[in-house]
Amino acid sequence: MKKNIAVLGTGSDVGKSIIGAAICRCLSDRKEKVAPFKAQNMSNNSGITPEGLEMGRAQIVQAEAARVVPHVDMNPILLKPTGEKQSQVVLNGLAQGNHTAMSYHTDKSFYWDEACRAFDRLSERYERIVLEGAGSCAEVNLMPNDIVNFAMAEYADAHVVLTADIHRGGVFAQIVGTLACLPDAFRDRVKGFIINRFRGDIDLFRDGAEWLEKQTGKKVFGVLPWYSHFRIDAEDSVEIENISNLKALDPKSPQIAVVRLPHISNFTDFHALSRIEGLQLLFIDQPRDLSRFQAIIIPGSKNTRADLEWIKKRFGSPLKEYRDRGGHILGVCGGYQILGQFVDDPQGVEASPGRTMGLGLLPVETVLKDPKTTTISDFEWDKASGKGYEIHMGFTRLTSGSPLLKIKSRNGVLCDETDGCVSDDGRIAGTYIHGFFDFSPVLAKWFSMIGLEGFSLPNQDMAVEKEKNYALLKEHFEKHIDIGSIL
Repeated sequence: MKKNIAVLGTGSDVGKSIIGAAICRCLSDRKEKVAPFKAQNMSNNSGITPEGLEMGRAQIVQAEAARVVPHVDMNPILLKPTGEKQSQVVLNGLAQGNHTAMSYHTDKSFYWDEACRAFDRLSERYERIVLEGAGSCAEVNLMPNDIVNFAMAEYADAHVVLTADIHRGGVFAQIVGTLACLPDAFRDRVKGFIINRFRGDIDLFRDGAEWLEKQTGKKVFGVLPWYSHFRIDAEDSVEIENISNLKALDPKSPQIAVVRLPHISNFTDFHALSRIEGLQLLFIDQPRDLSRFQAIIIPGSKNTRADLEWIKKRFGSPLKEYRDRGGHILGVCGGYQILGQFVDDPQGVEASPGRTMGLGLLPVETVLKDPKTTTISDFEWDKASGKGYEIHMGFTRLTSGSPLLKIKSRNGVLCDETDGCVSDDGRIAGTYIHGFFDFSPVLAKWFSMIGLEGFSLPNQDMAVEKEKNYALLKEHFEKHIDIGSIL
C-alpha cells in the first residue's frame, strides 16, 4: 500500500469532509485505487449503499469523488442523534437501537475492534485510504477513548493533514493550540496544515504561513479560498443553522419553504431545488406569512414524534389555513409521517413508547417498528422516473387517497409496489423517497403539480451535476494546495 492520509481538524465544521473528498478525487485522477474511511461518524444525514445498508453521507460523497462504490466498511459506525443525550447506533450498516453516550462509551473497545476490522477489510481492496477525523482531534478529555482521530491514524500508519478554518477567526491559535494539546507521538504524525475558507487576497496571508511554519516546524500545504462556483453535499446541518431571511426575498420570484425541524435529517434532499435559477428556497422555523410560498416542504426527521409535537405547536393551524387557501404541502420521509393521522411507536423505537396525533393533512397512519427499511429504490410518477433511497422505521398505511409513486425495484430486486400518498385535490402529498427532486422529469412533474409550469429546469440530473462539481473541487484544490507534498 501507499502511505495513507488522515485529514484531521482543529474543530468541527472546518472542512475535513470536503478536503477528504478533494484528495480522493485527486488520487483517483492519478489512477490510484483509493477509498475513504471514517471509523465513527455522527450525523443524521445518511445514505444507502447498493447492498441496502446505511452509512454517513460524507463517506458516500468521498466514495463518489474517488469513483468507487460506497461500502459500509468506509463508515462502520454511524451515530444518529435522536435527542441531546441519545443516538441510534448503526453498526456495519444496520441499526442496533438507541444508546446513551454513557452506554456507548462503556462498549467503546467493542466498537474500536469493529472499526479496525472494517479498515483492514478496506485495506485489502485498496492501495491507499484517506481517513477523516471527527470534530477537534485535540479534545484531551476524550482522547483516551477516541477511536476516530489519532488512534485510527496510528492504526492506519497515516500521515496527518491538520485542517483549520480561517473564516471563523483565530487560525494561529487553532493550529498552535491543537499541537500543544497533543502528546509527542501524535504531534510528530502531523505533517502539515491546510488553511481553509480564506476570503480576500491570499498574498496577505503569506507572512502568516511563514510564521506557522517557523513556529511549528511543519509545512503549510496551502490556503484554500472560499468557493461558490460549485457545491458538494455537506455532512452536517451547519449550512442550514442560519434560518433564511424573509426580508431578503424577491417577491416577484417563486419561493419554496422547508420547515427547519429540530431533528431534521437528509437536508441534502433539497440541493436539487437550490440549484434552480430564479427559484428561492429557504428554511423557516416560524410560520410567518406562509401565503407567500408556492409550496411548503416538511423534511425528514430523526425523531419524528418529537418534531411532530414541535410542528403542531408552531405550524399546526397556519399549515391548515395555508392548505385551505389553496397551498401545496409535501412531506418527505418523517415529514410524510407527520402529515398523517398519527404516528404510533409501540416498541419505543425513537424514545418512550406511545402515540402522537399527526397534522391530519393526509389520510395515512404510521406505526414505527423494527427492522429499519434501507433501500435504493427505482420509482415512477406517471411517466416520470427516478432513483432515490429510503431510510425509515416501520410502515405507513393509506386509509384513503391515492399512492403517489410506483416502486419498480428495491436494492436491484424488481417489484410492483407503491409509495406515498396524494390527497384527492392533489395539494397535499408525501413520500418516503429521499432524492425525490434529483431527476428533472420528476421535478417538472412536481412543479406542474404546484403551479410552476414552464419554469426553466436543469437539463441534467443531479448525478451529472455532482460529477461536474467533483471535477471543479479537484481543480480548486490543486490550484491552491501542494498536493505533491501531501502525497
